[in-house]
Amino acid sequence: MDLGLKGAKVLVTGSTKGIGRAIADTFAAEGADVGICARNQADVDRAVADIKAKGVAAFGGAVDVSNGPALKAWVGDMASKLGGIDVVVANVSALSIGQDEESWEKEFSTDMMGTVRLVNAAMPYLEKSKAAAIVTISSVSGREVDFASGPYGTFKAAIIHYTQGLAYQLASKSIRANSVSPGNTYFEGGVWNMIKDGNPELYKTALALNPTGRMGTPQEMANAAVFLASKAASFITGTNLVVDGALTRGVQF
Repeated sequence: MDLGLKGAKVLVTGSTKGIGRAIADTFAAEGADVGICARNQADVDRAVADIKAKGVAAFGGAVDVSNGPALKAWVGDMASKLGGIDVVVANVSALSIGQDEESWEKEFSTDMMGTVRLVNAAMPYLEKSKAAAIVTISSVSGREVDFASGPYGTFKAAIIHYTQGLAYQLASKSIRANSVSPGNTYFEGGVWNMIKDGNPELYKTALALNPTGRMGTPQEMANAAVFLASKAASFITGTNLVVDGALTRGVQF
């Protein structure tokens, strides 16, 4: 299937490793030009070089998405270098599961406001696009109560609500908005890799909950996000696509 992404101008936050990196790479493989960010400039530089090797334009910057002015400046810089913006993917998470106030504040400023500010900063460019799309990365923890049911789960649920509201509000402007809710996703250096090494009992319990007997891969999550952003999904908006290998048991109507 031709996803119709060749030449699209795409921004992906938190995109030097894991799900974000897989999303950026998959857009590039489809012929899209990509702008990426993460907090470490050396990681960004390496990722940009790898993405350029796929034959597309790629740019990046070191950004903490909880810093509103810095995020807005990065969006403007990427739009200038790419020649516009067609797609934004809000991927960054603080991954804070503690119940202390600092964890709540981190999740709000990074996950929630990092998403809102990305969308707001990109909106003038999206309004000029002929195939504008917003994709937010939520989590199955936003659908059901699990070990991350504190700030992480709460704000992931809020992101789904926010995204569906965007879909309704922006439909008349032909700007689509959808969310992806990944299940447990394993990759080297990722949170489940660290849990496997540091808390093997929790890892074993989490693995046993999934009837497939495994966790997902970043590529499997990226496939969903890129599809939702593409012209192949041109009449899909306001959807939360769960990619979890039947991990969650709640029925999503």
